[in-house]
Amino acid sequence: MSSYTSSAAAGAPANSRARVLLASLVGTTIEFYDFYVYATAAVLVFPHLFFPKGNDTTALLASFAVFGAAMVARPLGAIFFGHLGDKRGRKATLVGALLTMGIATFLIGCLPTYSSVGWFAPFLLVILRLAQGFALGGEWSGAALVATENAPKGKRAVFGTFPQLGAPIGFILANGLFLIIAALMPSADPSRPSDAFLDWGWRIPFLFSAVMVIVGLWVRLNLVESTAFEKTVKTGQVKKLPLVSVFKTHGRQLVLGTFYMLATYVLFYLMTTFSLSYGRAPVDPAVLKPGAVPGLGYEYNTFVLMMIVGVVFFGIFTFLSGPWADKWGRRKTLIVVTLAIIVFGLSWVPLLSLGSVGVMAWLILGFSLMGMTFGPMGALLPELFPSNVRYTGSGISYNVSSILGAAVAPFIAVALWSYGAGSPFWVGVYLSAMGVLTLIALVMGEETKNVDIEA
Repeated sequence: MSSYTSSAAAGAPANSRARVLLASLVGTTIEFYDFYVYATAAVLVFPHLFFPKGNDTTALLASFAVFGAAMVARPLGAIFFGHLGDKRGRKATLVGALLTMGIATFLIGCLPTYSSVGWFAPFLLVILRLAQGFALGGEWSGAALVATENAPKGKRAVFGTFPQLGAPIGFILANGLFLIIAALMPSADPSRPSDAFLDWGWRIPFLFSAVMVIVGLWVRLNLVESTAFEKTVKTGQVKKLPLVSVFKTHGRQLVLGTFYMLATYVLFYLMTTFSLSYGRAPVDPAVLKPGAVPGLGYEYNTFVLMMIVGVVFFGIFTFLSGPWADKWGRRKTLIVVTLAIIVFGLSWVPLLSLGSVGVMAWLILGFSLMGMTFGPMGALLPELFPSNVRYTGSGISYNVSSILGAAVAPFIAVALWSYGAGSPFWVGVYLSAMGVLTLIALVMGEETKNVDIEA
């Protein structure tokens, strides 16, 4: 028996469309902002401050390993918050996830470094990074449910793109803030941030997240529950153990949903985390530090501005993918996009050999494809599951895929980049291979755009 009380019974007003869209967008923007702040610091700051000095590539891989640790915590967060969301409602669960992420991010900005406390510094970093992953594990599925369960008929994919838009907006906010701070604290060495930046400047984006969390909480505390969840409560369909139920009755959907997201996750983290390392690494092997691998040789500010241009396309195509998925279906849209991702992975070397024009084209194409594959997921994954296990099921699929894709993608990419002696060829092949696995899952799956979201 759920402890949830129907908002309709209490006379509460229904959610307006504007409230639904704002609540799903603001929360994920904050969550992704927090995640990107860490991802940027994992490249710029943490290899210098939280690990012993020596081999640069080893320090970067260690930083990425901590980055990936959060992905391991995400399925645990999906199970915990999914249980609460399917039993007690979406609203309170989303507030809890947002608070957890905000507190963890703020505390990272307060951490001592390796030079102060030794190995205790990376230990604390891992703990807070796990907390970030745990929170994000419950955030995305709840935001997607708020959007899709309140969407008008025939517009679920359009509404489902709004929580997805939090990713490009969060990226621009996080990297834009880092860019401003780096510009105010310039470094004479383009391969290394300035001393002022490393001393205290990097902490500002982490501490600023507290302001954003307050805004997000205000928006979400004004939500009421969806009619889909109210119907589940009224008909006595709330499951005592949603996790057990979803594995018993929807195991196939869990597996398919996980592989639907695989290429999306790999592309996502290659274009954000890996590309920042690859873009900033010096071209000339003669100037590289021991263990480092040559890259594109851009200064940080220049390359981040190029990435932000690409992320604008990420946002545009995320939004456009919603109407396409509502018109043509989620499955057909994603099959076409996944085929394009496979081709894109094989085109890395030809594109990047064209100089700055090719690099910009690479970023724009990669981020555009990211929008087209990420956007429909906001509707597709929730539609795989009935309302009484939807929070748990969609969250597990989304976040288990983060282990198979995002957790290892930056680590594997750096290893393949090193194996190729600076060539991105094998990194692109890795992306294409993951695209093939996603394509197989989509071919095996079924169209979901006409399912009853209140069932």
